[in-house]
Amino acid sequence: MTLRSCGAGQGGAHAIEGIAMHRRFPFRRTLACIAFACVASLLAACSNLGAVAAMLGNQLAFTAPQLQAQLDRRFPRDYKKLDGLVTLRIVNPRLGIPAGSHRLRLDFDVGVGTLGREATPSGHMAIASGLRFDPGTHGLHLDQPTLESADFPGLGGAMNATGRELVNRWLDDYARNEPVYQFDNSLVERLGARRIDSTTIDNGQVVVHLGQ
Repeated sequence: MTLRSCGAGQGGAHAIEGIAMHRRFPFRRTLACIAFACVASLLAACSNLGAVAAMLGNQLAFTAPQLQAQLDRRFPRDYKKLDGLVTLRIVNPRLGIPAGSHRLRLDFDVGVGTLGREATPSGHMAIASGLRFDPGTHGLHLDQPTLESADFPGLGGAMNATGRELVNRWLDDYARNEPVYQFDNSLVERLGARRIDSTTIDNGQVVVHLGQ
């Protein structure tokens, strides 16, 4: 009969425990990888998360920072006006929703250039407007915008007749043709054939109301 020492038995137990722990660690690492992948997917979709959640309640809600992010990608821009005689350079868009207001506010820095003169942004204009949904662009466009203030040093400072005509032409074209915020393809697919009834600005958010 062979006798085993107590120490040998403990060593075997430690070895078995070590093997078991070694087997558990890869499983834990696998769970950690799965959890990380899920979190990454959620973060990737966070830009539309609020809109998707709101859509379940028959509305989409967008914040001012969401609209600002798209405006930052669209500007600066140069616009040829008055048959190409004048260049209107629009830069530094700043969008806000004043407390208690049902209209948003847009501020731009503006440069006016004529033949042989660079359109260096040295002026400023502020616009107040509602928003409407345009099915052609799948975007939110200015609705009934009004020029709140303007200062164009290149045209003599305060708004004059030439400056007002220039800005009003640009504002009409911009509101008609260019969205402030455009739905991405994934959001358009989620909407499917649902009708958009109206767009309002309430409690510091832009709310798109959905029909059936």
